[in-house]
Amino acid sequence: MSEERALAALDAADIEYRVVRHGRVRSLEEAAAARGIEPRALLKSIVVRRADDDFLFVLVPGDREISWPKLRSLLGVNRISMPDAETALAATGYERGTITPFGSTRPWPVIVDESVVGQEISLGAGAHGVGVVVQADDAIRALDAQVADVTEPVTD
Repeated sequence: MSEERALAALDAADIEYRVVRHGRVRSLEEAAAARGIEPRALLKSIVVRRADDDFLFVLVPGDREISWPKLRSLLGVNRISMPDAETALAATGYERGTITPFGSTRPWPVIVDESVVGQEISLGAGAHGVGVVVQADDAIRALDAQVADVTEPVTD
């Protein structure tokens, strides 16, 4: 099961985390409230495709969105895209809404927005209604993630 794979990866990373279980939610705001955190502390694990069979994770705070120009510049590419749900599942082993870099079926590179450094964050844990709360710096270290300015505030 996907949740067990994510939690096993966290255990193997030897970092402290806390599992939070809640019912299904319909929005990031509902998920944050269910986990008792601010939306900015709930990170979206977004799968981005650089090329065929070349993906990466971008961890984005809930109150921010990917800045595509910043991300393309960081990666040194002219074009990147978000795969459809089926392709993301095939690339990570996780359904959309449950994706986490921990326990992904392939260890894709991870980029974390710099705004979360030094904070407590929550990530998906491989199943709907399940999250983990960790220190961002521990997750960054465990994932060997690149920290960069790759987001901008959400605009309505």
